Amino acid sequence: MISRILVSVLLLSGAGSLSHTAGTAWAIDPLTGTYSLDSIVALAIERSPTLAGAEGFVRQSHGQQIAAGAYPNPSLSGTAGRGAIRDPSTGARITERTVTLEQPLEWTGKRQARQEAANAGVAGASAALDETRLTLITDVKVAFYHLLFTQRDAEMTAQNVTTVEEVLRTVKARVAAGEATSFDTMKASVEVQKAQKEVARAQNALVVAKTRLNTLTAGGLGTQFSIQGDFQSGKHTFDLDRLTTNALEQHPTLQRLAKLAEQAGHTVQYERASRVPNLSVQGSYHREAGDESLTAGLSVPIPLWYRRQGEIETALGTQYRADADRRRARSELEQAITQHAQEVRTAQDQLHVFETGLLKQAEQTLTAARTSFRQGAASLLDVLDAQRVYRQTVLEYAQVRADLSIALVRLERAVGAPL
Repeated sequence: MISRILVSVLLLSGAGSLSHTAGTAWAIDPLTGTYSLDSIVALAIERSPTLAGAEGFVRQSHGQQIAAGAYPNPSLSGTAGRGAIRDPSTGARITERTVTLEQPLEWTGKRQARQEAANAGVAGASAALDETRLTLITDVKVAFYHLLFTQRDAEMTAQNVTTVEEVLRTVKARVAAGEATSFDTMKASVEVQKAQKEVARAQNALVVAKTRLNTLTAGGLGTQFSIQGDFQSGKHTFDLDRLTTNALEQHPTLQRLAKLAEQAGHTVQYERASRVPNLSVQGSYHREAGDESLTAGLSVPIPLWYRRQGEIETALGTQYRADADRRRARSELEQAITQHAQEVRTAQDQLHVFETGLLKQAEQTLTAARTSFRQGAASLLDVLDAQRVYRQTVLEYAQVRADLSIALVRLERAVGAPL
């Protein structure tokens, strides 16, 4: 009887853990609150405050671009008041007035450098938006696969409790029939307590994983939701050199840092051009008692004591730092691609070991222990140990599949595009 129970429960457990459903092309079910990976990613992109902040930075950069292309506004000033000639023979009295118009003129090189810096800032903000979106999608996918594994773990621990409880009832029946000792009952009871403890651990981990995924969607999933999907397939081949080359050409992080360095270079040009002062053209009309005049003038600041040495040095420092950040990001990106590619290969090798022998060996061991127990050649402890090994093997297999999926997602993040 115990063997039949073990077979039924373990077959259910194995079927739940070893299923290879096709991808994650499930849509949200509004009645059950079940979400697919694609729907969660879309929800995160729609509601993420981090992404909204990046979009706001793009708008801010567009505003700075508009301001950089603006011309200086003219200034208009005027004065007026009563005036008179003090000669008693005339006694002329009029309203005296002065009107002055001033128009600043900016040097072409200064204006061009400012505009080019603003254009680079817009391009950098757009790259930063792409980078933020890429990071958000990666975080959502990693959290999804982690929750998927945690959900599988919780299901398996619950199934294990059912199994050991059935074993306990069977052992008690055999003790009552005189076919086993009370010590077997104690061992089976301890196994039930261990299984219940594992259920509590798995449920706590499940709550944490769901909270993490819900946080990435800014609470869009709610508290009562479930996910539906499967891990990625282990059949992936790629050329590491080609991936690295593509990443160095198109990764949004490198594009953002390159635009920052370009913007800093234009800022240096702007500060150097600012050593030449702007001109101001002036025109004035003056009317007073006994006099009327129309004059024109030119105002030029003289950079005699200070020629923006501090601003130029600050801009140069910003440029050097931007170049250093870009070189550092290139090195870190190459390292990340190599690391995650190796993680993918390692997970694929482990997956191959599980699928070509380890899972089958664990199942055969359990079958042998179950047969020996039925024939009286194995003890209850042997059966429980074989069951524990089989369950641990299936769980490790699910963990390897999760590790492979996460490694593939992180490799996509390092490359900056789908594999």
